[in-house]
Parts: sequence; C-alpha cells; structure tokens
Amino acid sequence: MRKFLLFAVLPTFLWAQEKTETPAVKQAGKTDTNKFSQMYDLLATPNMFRTAAGAPGPAYYQQQADYKIDIELDDKNAKLSGSETITYYNNSPDVLEYLWLQLDQNQGAKNSQTPLAESDKIESVLTPEKFSNEYLRPALERGFNIEYVKDAKGNPMSYTINQTMMRINLATPMKPGDKITFSTKWWYNINNYQKETSNSRSGYEFFPKDGNRLYVIAQFYPRMAVYNDVEGWQNMQFWGGGEFALPFGNFDVNITVPADHIVDATGELVNRSEVFTSEQVKRYEKAQKSFDNPVVIVTQAEAEAAEKGFSDKKKTWKFSAKNVRDFGIASSRKFIYDAMAVQLESKVVMAESVYPKEANPLWGETSTRTVAHTLKSYSSHTFDYPYPKAVSVSAEDQGMEYPMICWNYGRPDENGVTTTQIKNGMIGVIIHEVGHNFFPMIVNSDERQWTWMDEGLNSFMEYMAEQELGTNFPSRRGPAKNIIPYMSGDQKMLEPIMSNSENIIQFGNNAYGKPATGLNILRETIMGRELFDYAFKIYANRWKFKHPTPEDFFRTMEDASAVDLDWFFRGWFYTTDFVDIGINNVKQYFVTETPTAALKNAKIRKGRFGFETGPFVYLVDGENKELNPADQKGLKLEEVKLLADYVSQNLSPEEKANLKNPKYFYEVEFNKPGGMPMPIIVQITYEDGTIDDYKYPAQIWRRGNETAKKVFATSKAIKQIQVDPKLETADIDVTNNSWPKVEVKSKFD
Repeated sequence: MRKFLLFAVLPTFLWAQEKTETPAVKQAGKTDTNKFSQMYDLLATPNMFRTAAGAPGPAYYQQQADYKIDIELDDKNAKLSGSETITYYNNSPDVLEYLWLQLDQNQGAKNSQTPLAESDKIESVLTPEKFSNEYLRPALERGFNIEYVKDAKGNPMSYTINQTMMRINLATPMKPGDKITFSTKWWYNINNYQKETSNSRSGYEFFPKDGNRLYVIAQFYPRMAVYNDVEGWQNMQFWGGGEFALPFGNFDVNITVPADHIVDATGELVNRSEVFTSEQVKRYEKAQKSFDNPVVIVTQAEAEAAEKGFSDKKKTWKFSAKNVRDFGIASSRKFIYDAMAVQLESKVVMAESVYPKEANPLWGETSTRTVAHTLKSYSSHTFDYPYPKAVSVSAEDQGMEYPMICWNYGRPDENGVTTTQIKNGMIGVIIHEVGHNFFPMIVNSDERQWTWMDEGLNSFMEYMAEQELGTNFPSRRGPAKNIIPYMSGDQKMLEPIMSNSENIIQFGNNAYGKPATGLNILRETIMGRELFDYAFKIYANRWKFKHPTPEDFFRTMEDASAVDLDWFFRGWFYTTDFVDIGINNVKQYFVTETPTAALKNAKIRKGRFGFETGPFVYLVDGENKELNPADQKGLKLEEVKLLADYVSQNLSPEEKANLKNPKYFYEVEFNKPGGMPMPIIVQITYEDGTIDDYKYPAQIWRRGNETAKKVFATSKAIKQIQVDPKLETADIDVTNNSWPKVEVKSKFD
C-alpha cells in the first residue's frame, strides 16, 4: 500500500515554518548552460536531404565518379605513370561551374605547404641515416606531374592547381542530371615511405639483402572530390592528417608491372589465367572452397625464385571494382599469396594475404585467419560485407586502408621468432585496417573533417572484434580505464572530439581512443547491448554507400533506441569535460519514536492543503547527540510501537507476508567534481561479505546539481560502498570512490 509513509520520513522532507526575510538584491540573468539541454544549438537543422531521425531524406543525393585507369610501374626507377578517363555524374540539384579533384601526392611536392606549417626543432640524437635524410639529401620531387587534361573530344581543358587540389574550369556548366567525361595523364616518383614521410600512407619498402622493393600504392591518381548538400565541394587541402572524402564509382584498372611481380588490388581480378600459372589458378579455386584454413596460391619457394629474377618483361593485371570510393594496389616479386573462403550470413567472400618471406611464419599462420574473423565480426554488427574479397598486405611500419585492400604492420625477427607483443600488435592492426572497409569505405564519412567518424567508430568495432576472438586479447582502445590518462591530462593539450583533423594535438587518443571508449560506455553502461546494437546497425544500414555526418549518427542512435543521449554526445564529443564521481558523505540513521529538538515541531504535508498531525516515527542521524543510545541498533518492527500498530491495523495478511525487513538506514551523498555527467554505479558490500549492485541513470544530475543523495534501507550492516567498481565510466580519480576511504597505491608504490 502506498500510504505506508510514516517509515519514510527523512529530515530533508520536513516542512519548516516560513520566515519573512529582507529581499535579496537580484542577480543578473543567465543563459541555459544545463548539460542535459537538447542539442538544437549544436546540430544542423533537419531538411529534405537529412531528416531529424538521422536518415537520408527524400531529396538526398550523391555524386558518382567512374574511372578507367591505365598505369605502369617502373620498378627500376621507382616511378609510376598513368592515364585515366573519368565520367562524372551531377546528381545534385545544383549547377556546377567547375569540378575539384584531389592531388594528394602534391603533399610531397617541393612547393608543399605541409612542412612549412609545422614547427621545427633540433634533435640532439640522430642516426646517420636520419641525419642524412634531414640535412644532407636534397628534397625530392614527389608530387604529380600533370601532362594534360582533355575533354571527351580530346580538346585541352582549362585547369588550375592549388597545392593538393585541382580545379577544372568547365566551358559549359553542368546542369542537374548532366554527366561529363574527361581524361588526364600524369606521373610521379614513388617515395620510400620508411624514410620519406611526405607520403607515409603509400610508397615502397626496400629490401637491401636482395635489392627488391615491395610497393603499396595509393592516392596514385587524380581523384574526384566530394560534392554534397552539407558543404558543397569538400576541397579542404590535404595537410597530412585528415584523410580522404571521396564519391563512389566503378573502376576498371589495368596495372602493368614487371612480369615476375605478383599484384593484388581493389576489385576482382578479371584475367587470372593470364597472370597466374595454371597450377596457381587451381590453388585459387581450391581456396574458394576452403572455409577452415588458408590455401597457399603463390608459395614461398615460388616467391624466392621470383625475387632473384628481375625480369625485363611486362605483364598487365586487370581489376574491376563496382561501387567503391577508392583504389589501392600492392605489387612485388617477393609476394607469397594465400586465401580462404569466408561464409557470411548471405554470401561467401574471400579473405586473402600477400607478404614476403620475411613475414613468415607469422603471416602464413595468422593474417588471413584474422581477415576472416574481422569480416565475420563486423558483418554481424552492421551488414554482410558486400565486396568479393578483403586483402591484407604485409608492409612494415604501415597501417592503412583502401577498399578491399590494406597495408599492415608486424613481422618476426630474422630467425622467425615473434614476440607476443608483435603478434598481438599485428592482429590488432589487421582487424583495424580490414575493418575500415566498413567505416569509412562503405559508411562513407568525411575523414578530412571528422576523423572520429572514421577512426573512432572503427576502433570501437575493432575492440568488439578483438574481444570476440576469445583469447582475452589485450585491447588498447575501448576499455574505459585506458582513456583515463588522456582525459585527466593538461587541458591545454586536449580538444573536443568534434575538432577538425588537423587541429588535434593528441591524434590517437582524441580521434581513436576517446570515441571508441565513449561508444563502449554507451553499449555496456548507458544503453545496454540490445538497444545499442539495434541502433548502431540501423545507422550502418541507413548510411552504407552514402555520406553521413555526425548529426546523422547522433540522431539515429537516439531515434532507434528511445534513449535521450544529447547529454552524452554534448559532453563526450563537444567538450573536454572529464568524469569524476565520488562519495561525499555517508550518514547512518536510526529509527526512534522520540523526536530531537530540531524535529519536535516538524510538519509533513498531507495532500495540497493540509498537514499530517502525527504521531510520527523519526529517522535520526547517528551523530546526533540527542539520540538515545538504546535506539542506535538495527530496527525491529515489533519494538517500535507505532510501526507495529500500523502494520497490524492497516495491512492484509498477504501484505504483511511481503513486507521488507530493513534494519539499517544509510543516506549516501555522491558528488561530481568532474564536469561530465555519468550514471552512478554503486556496489555495496555487507558485513557478511555479500554484495548488492545498483545503477542510477545519468539523469540524476539533470538539474545542474553537483551532489545527489540516495537512501539505502538494508537488512544487513554495510561494510563498504564503492562507486564504479568495474571502472566502466572513465572516472579519472578513484581516491574518492570508496567509503570508508580506501588508500589507493600510486604507480610508484
């Protein structure tokens, strides 16, 4: 019965006699700074292109760019030359007077602004190689050399190059629904990515023992920039941090290389029988039916024989890719090649790896199996991987992704011995880079502006895939406790997640670690897995093969779950607030029928217009000196006459049988020294060693309060109270998380 209120009387609910006071001087008004305010002030206004629910609107559009590319790799001179024909479709409602293309290789040009925009300092200790590269060698020209831009009839087109962007000036503007075909020819010198940092995402690795190079080639062709409803042309310069925003299209690419090279690339190989031996083709066909173990298609013996040859002949590999946003290539005569089939819910795809002998036995044992696991894990949380294959390439000091192909770090030592750290690092990198196929290669966010939508979402997915290995994998990013050193650091070195890629000081923590941790907290602590997983899958499916913005993600997660998350996104993504929730005070109360002086004239509201007249039961703070020592004991209902009479006279036998039996009463006051709201997670340990867990939603802080109180009426005496016992909330200071206070050992101790 809800009328059993006598027992619940607390001092904070008592009414005192009103007093007349001198009016205080009124303070100036204030704006709404409540951390639980809705995010209307931060999010773009919904429209016909993007709805308030976070979905593509009825007028949503995106452009398309199709490519036909012919390239040739000059292995002797480390040079790449090519020509391409682009067909561009204007699906927007706008008239386009010009087109923008990305020339990312120009970051390595002699006139590049990138090194000029970075501070320099003298390093006191350098290797001879680094000193030579820094001070003795002349700067090498690594930018694009554009030979021409022509229209479909072969006539020259006007163009302007501005650093890493090229504007094509259209003689006739493109109307909505128009398409245009044009071509360009170009070449550039390929960099050694281990020594020249002008393009660390692409280039070659040199093997001095046998004189061979291993090429991982990307950003190798002029690429169409994105034009969309959010900002028109995404033509921000490429400074090296913010990666790439690209439209989808279809690619047909012919790659001419030395005849003894093995090539893998984005797309399906359409002339397999021309570039592989008949025996290798048979091995590949066997791999297409092997779901348990990789099949070696190009063996180590074949690779070792090829790396001694240095053929002067050429061979052309032909790849075709549908509905991709980019294209990547790996080529070397050193490559071993293995593959296996992966059964997803609705289809079978191929997991593949190419690697030099220096990567064995680690890569042969681990790489392709890790690719297969990644495809299964990511698909289960989003959508079935839509492409025909995913390739992992061994490229030391690398970790970079492109549609269907990625470069990955991790090799054993010269004796073939691999440390646990190297193996786990390699597995983590492969999962991460293969996972990028989903974010942003398919869910195609703008990496140039919002790194976290690419790296952060993918790091979260990586964390889930690592944990699903079932090996107690030591994940770097995802667990809340791992982000604490960053979030508790000097605020001068921190920026909100919602910062442009080039403006971030601690890139890994900000763009990878903090977003991944935030999503993990949402999934495990705030929303729960069922609600989170459903909403996250809705987001992925809504925006696969489209261009989402942060607003689309935030809105979808709320819309599909009915969980108000504005407070979380506002604090975690738009500020550098940190979490610090502690126990400020604990009071034990005892039940008595004798009022203290402060409670003697207390009144309790009865409805809207009157007061209860008593008699009352009182709960008195154990520190009150007026409290009778005889009353400082666990409550027994039968010993408190008022309660015993009430129960016997007002409750039915069934209600009496279901009565709780609280003996001890505690009022716990929590405080929030940190600015970031978070649920209060409480673990209570009793004198007999048993434990109870409680969780109070973050809305307990919704009124801007810095403290919050909860009452615990228990049948057993409390021995200890612990806040966030499993370190779920990234609380930066656990010294205030316990009552009685527990001394926390320092790292030095």
